[in-house]
Amino acid sequence: ERDPTTLTETWTVRYDYATGEVAGAFMDGLKQRKILATRCSKSGLTYLPPRAYCERSFEKCDGWVEAGKEGVVEASTIVTRGFEGSRTPPFAIAFVRLDGVDSAIVNYVEGIDLSDIRAAAGRLRPGTRLRVKFVDEPQGRITDFHFVPVA
Repeated sequence: ERDPTTLTETWTVRYDYATGEVAGAFMDGLKQRKILATRCSKSGLTYLPPRAYCERSFEKCDGWVEAGKEGVVEASTIVTRGFEGSRTPPFAIAFVRLDGVDSAIVNYVEGIDLSDIRAAAGRLRPGTRLRVKFVDEPQGRITDFHFVPVA
């Protein structure tokens, strides 16, 4: 029986997102299978995701570097309850500090058996090494890459 106090609707929303100079350069790098980070010459910090300004010196980040293709897990989680529009659970995500940068970027982790959540969580402990894997045809989107275990 239909609940008269609840309406169910489906909305499809398309929008254009202005990436700006910094995020635009990052996304362009993804098209070439490069993960680009910004660097502040005053503090020596390298940021990924890239930032326009340094959080330590408050100066504009004045350089770009290519991050390594491997890094370490800073934090992770395995999502067991999804929501509309998400991947089908379970799925894993992790903040990974790639080699050569000082901050971590989040993305999906693939290539881990998620049938045993506790065992899978053990494979994503802080300090675990993961590597970047790009999709076959990068489009300049954050979903152009994900992380996989280092074999």
